Amino acid sequence: MNNGINTFNQLQQEHIIQLQNIIGTAYVMQEKDDLHAYSHDETEDLVYYPAAVVKPRMAEEVAAILVLAQKAHIPVTPMGARTGLSGGALPVCGGIALSMERFNSIIEIDERNLQVTVEPGVITQTLQDTLAEKGLFYPPDPASKGSCFIGGNVAENSGGPKAVKYGVVKDYVLNLEVVMADGSIIWTGANVLKNATGYNLTQLIVGSEGTLGVVTKIVLRLLPLPAMDKLLLIPFSNAVNACAAVSAVFRAGIIPSAMEFMEKSAFDLVLRYEEDLRIQYDPEAEAFLFVEVDGNNETLLMEDCTTIAALVETFGAGEIMMAESAAEKATLWSIRRKAGEAVKRYSAYKEEDTVVPRASLPNLLKKVKEIGSRFGFESYCYGHAGDGNLHVNIVKGTLSEEAWNEHLPVAIRELFQEVVRLGGTISAEHGIGLVQKGYMDIAFNEIQLDLFRKIKKVFDPTGILNPGKIID
Repeated sequence: MNNGINTFNQLQQEHIIQLQNIIGTAYVMQEKDDLHAYSHDETEDLVYYPAAVVKPRMAEEVAAILVLAQKAHIPVTPMGARTGLSGGALPVCGGIALSMERFNSIIEIDERNLQVTVEPGVITQTLQDTLAEKGLFYPPDPASKGSCFIGGNVAENSGGPKAVKYGVVKDYVLNLEVVMADGSIIWTGANVLKNATGYNLTQLIVGSEGTLGVVTKIVLRLLPLPAMDKLLLIPFSNAVNACAAVSAVFRAGIIPSAMEFMEKSAFDLVLRYEEDLRIQYDPEAEAFLFVEVDGNNETLLMEDCTTIAALVETFGAGEIMMAESAAEKATLWSIRRKAGEAVKRYSAYKEEDTVVPRASLPNLLKKVKEIGSRFGFESYCYGHAGDGNLHVNIVKGTLSEEAWNEHLPVAIRELFQEVVRLGGTISAEHGIGLVQKGYMDIAFNEIQLDLFRKIKKVFDPTGILNPGKIID
């Protein structure tokens, strides 16, 4: 398919033989049953089959694959765990699916300098748990941390609940080994905390969704692991008031380690499908805030919790639950993390990853519901409230095919225009990928979009790397 970009050549048997010679026959897959797992990620119900899946193990093998692909003008889609929500790992032009799953080693944990060197195929939670055993902390924790890869997190500049206090992936990446489209292998930076040496290639690669190069090693900075945390579940009778309370907590001088918003409808949906998750909560609530504080001093954390409780009461909060045990904390976080999965089980859906300045969150939520009322769609909203990041899950439900395919894009465009008017943008942590590409003109003018095209051209002159994503 063309997708408005270059028309690529098809993968021929001679290319398959060359790929087998590079990485071994066992790591080149062509059977449709084998290809199916690599034809989709977690974006809606979209499916695009590659012609072949290849699984290299070394940067030099990746380089040889890209040299072959560039010479033959065959598209290459880098892939991690395929947990993305914007279609960033969909092989929309066929060709080669470049799976990084065999790059799965934690190469070095440098405890003296609080750094770790890791390959992109390491599962995020595996890295976090390994570091925690040494008293070290890598904060970014997307909802899919139990299955997503570090490399995918770098590609999307992922965040998660702890981003509100600790930042997102870009704030921890010091240096990257990257294979360029022509097979060159470079390091983008240095393993230091400060670097004012030339253009920041490291930060350009972070969030580029595999369109500029293929990451094969990652150097991350670390923090000491906080000794303890407190987790509150705060019910509100009014969802807009719950959003309004968020900014007030920060203005009071408290920086929570997590501050999540969840409509009760989404909360209930999780409990419908996850029978093992059971917890007492206010059935009259319209929304909840999950608020976590962490640190090394129990007394100070309790003081923060007391201040938060007093603040949220002025916004109509109900009886606050403090998780008393590790099991209760795990249950609460499971409810929040499984929200997207529950929506997907309930109905066909589209998830919009909106973000605005946190004080504008109440206005954003009101606009979502107002647009939904006019266009007749149902939405389940949750997200990282402390960052102003609201995930808007629009479900198909009883909408007609015409409304879903023709009217809904108009509604989404209106929503994104409001997001930008409020000072925000159209993706906070999920990336642009395939499904948000058509809305880039809302966030950027033509001068900016042309700069993106020129950057892509410099890094990938023939356009083989993850074509059809971010921008044509």
